[in-house]
Amino acid sequence: MICIALAQINPVVGDIRGNTARIISYINRASSKKADIVVFPELVLTGYPPEDLLNTPSFIDSNLKALDKIRHHTKNITAIIGLVDRGQNGALYNSAALLSNKKTLGVYHKMHLPNYGVFDEKRYFTPGNVCKTFKVNKTIVGVNICEDIWVERGPINKQVGKNGAEIVINISSSPFHAGKYFERYEILSRRAMENRVYLIYVNLIGGQDELVFDGRSMVFNPDGELIAQAKGFAEDLLVVNIPQKIQDTGYPPDGRAGKIQDIEYTEEIYRALKLGLKDYIRKNGFKKVLIGLSGGIDSALTALIAVDALGKENVLGLYLPSEFSSQLSKQCTLNLAHNLGVRLLIIPIKDIYQRYLKSLGLSGKITLTHENLQARIRGTILMALSNKTGAIVLTTGNKSEMSTGYATLYGDMAGGFALLKDVPKTMVYQLSSYGNDLFYRKSGKYPIPMEIITRPPTAELKPNQKDSDTLPEYNVLDPILQAYIEENRSKGEIVQLTGAAAAPPKRDKLRPACPDECRELFRGASLKEVERIIRMVDRSEYKRRQSPPGVKITPRAFGKDRRFPITAAYNY
Repeated sequence: MICIALAQINPVVGDIRGNTARIISYINRASSKKADIVVFPELVLTGYPPEDLLNTPSFIDSNLKALDKIRHHTKNITAIIGLVDRGQNGALYNSAALLSNKKTLGVYHKMHLPNYGVFDEKRYFTPGNVCKTFKVNKTIVGVNICEDIWVERGPINKQVGKNGAEIVINISSSPFHAGKYFERYEILSRRAMENRVYLIYVNLIGGQDELVFDGRSMVFNPDGELIAQAKGFAEDLLVVNIPQKIQDTGYPPDGRAGKIQDIEYTEEIYRALKLGLKDYIRKNGFKKVLIGLSGGIDSALTALIAVDALGKENVLGLYLPSEFSSQLSKQCTLNLAHNLGVRLLIIPIKDIYQRYLKSLGLSGKITLTHENLQARIRGTILMALSNKTGAIVLTTGNKSEMSTGYATLYGDMAGGFALLKDVPKTMVYQLSSYGNDLFYRKSGKYPIPMEIITRPPTAELKPNQKDSDTLPEYNVLDPILQAYIEENRSKGEIVQLTGAAAAPPKRDKLRPACPDECRELFRGASLKEVERIIRMVDRSEYKRRQSPPGVKITPRAFGKDRRFPITAAYNY
């Protein structure tokens, strides 16, 4: 029997000193639980992804010196540490070092380097070429890294089939998107069963810029059954004896032995947004956030998650009514702030707006210039208060708006972090209902007033304005955006899907299908409407390039995932 501790921790990119101290702390905790091996995530020493920090020689030197320090804390325990190794020719390797009894047993170099989606590993690393195994307490252990376990006939096959590994350990930094957990579960279960081996999977947790790592480290037996699982979206030290079904760690893991984690689609997105916001604020040295509250659902959800992540004392609301703002918006904003317990400032912009109009010689019919001017006045005030208070501004735009350019540069796009940037509008409503229920269970009241949830979306930049004046209804728009942006479908394919007799779009079986009513509306969209939406997406790339980062929650987010040229004439 061998005892393995899965150290699922939250490092900070570049904070090698702090990460080292955290690693040593977890080694000591694992030792106190009599673990034979303690396993840490991929590149845990540097944080993931370190990006162009890897081009700085002193950064590589620091992480190697830190490894030497960690080695001196491995008396009577083996530690598997993710780090950057440097070859004799100066090549860099994404690596796993095995340290035991103050010695280095060996270093494994990642063989399969992902270079798709958010990954750029071929930009920095050289692939390894040796499927190493190691002997720990008379047990043959194979070690590989993240992508190595995803490929068919990868290192695990040789480590087990040729080298006789009894346990295979995969260290990983696998970023979250909705449904990703189930993909991992299926792959890991299959690999364990194919190779008839115990498979230990240790994943990173924490927020890093746009990315969130959800943890949920897992242990599978040779039958492909999940026998232990660490917490989701939180640090954890999971201790497991092998062979044995499950080791009681003093707190139950999120999952149940033999079953996948029981977590709803909306819940995991909410938790990812909460963790992503909390870590972005904490790791970048901020303490408070500033949110422009409008009486609409996007700003209400942003405020709710901010309060949940940071505490109400660290959230400041700002209501900036114009002459077009309704009494309903004001009352909704006041009720929301009261329910959440956040401080609210009210600064009317009517006089400022009128002075701008006079200075610019703008009169008569309200045009887009008039509308954008109001948004930019609000953006200026928000950023000024950010300077004054030291609070970072959270923008409140959602993915549906960012996709179509339904946002104002230097206006409602002004800020430091765009929490809902990758959240479609239809999901905003689902998350708001989930967040309301979550708060109700804690406090006995719903923070987001029902009037905010039920009112038609409006920017209130001119009389009687509604989002539907410019955009299709969101339950029509969002499936088209998903097909174009996330599924990479051409205009022709999307148009075919709009026919009344057309089959529903093919979708990843692990992702929830579009609701029936949403699907029917999608299939009824006209060719003209589809073409208009695609044009809006393509023409708005220049805006998105200038927007703040936001949490990735879909399989294909703007930014690292989807990199389109601003200047392009290709017609889909």
